[in-house]
Amino acid sequence: RVGSAMAAELGTMRVTEQIDALDSMGANPIYYLVVPRFLASVFLIPTLTVMADFMGVVGGYFYSCVILGIDHYSYWHNSKEFVGGYDLFTGIFKSVFFGAAIAIVSCHRGFSCTAGAEGVGRAATAAFVYSFVLILVLDLFLGILLDTIYMSLWPHGAKLF
Repeated sequence: RVGSAMAAELGTMRVTEQIDALDSMGANPIYYLVVPRFLASVFLIPTLTVMADFMGVVGGYFYSCVILGIDHYSYWHNSKEFVGGYDLFTGIFKSVFFGAAIAIVSCHRGFSCTAGAEGVGRAATAAFVYSFVLILVLDLFLGILLDTIYMSLWPHGAKLF
């Protein structure tokens, strides 16, 4: 969703020649328009990941203890036993790359938008689809990479993948 908004905004700026105006005034459109979006995605998507992890733990606690009636101690004990710091680290580490991928793909699609409202819509749709596929591919390769690193550091540990 964020990527589509970036692509649509930059596509609209391309169609209405605002990017050309920035260029004619001597401002570099990449530094002025893309870099802030890239940095925001790289820093804020991991922040959202931390918030989502926290809400998942709180939601799981509420559901398990309040609705299902599981003992509080059992919930926290099993959570600590089955979810380690490495799991949290890998999620946050991957989200940095996901944020970068979303920003790069979306800004590229917005900058290469064709004229008209239809071109902006196509750019936004393409940004979403390409970002989604790229996130799946990155998740696969980063998972394999992190699993390899984990197994080299702790060779007798449980295989993650």
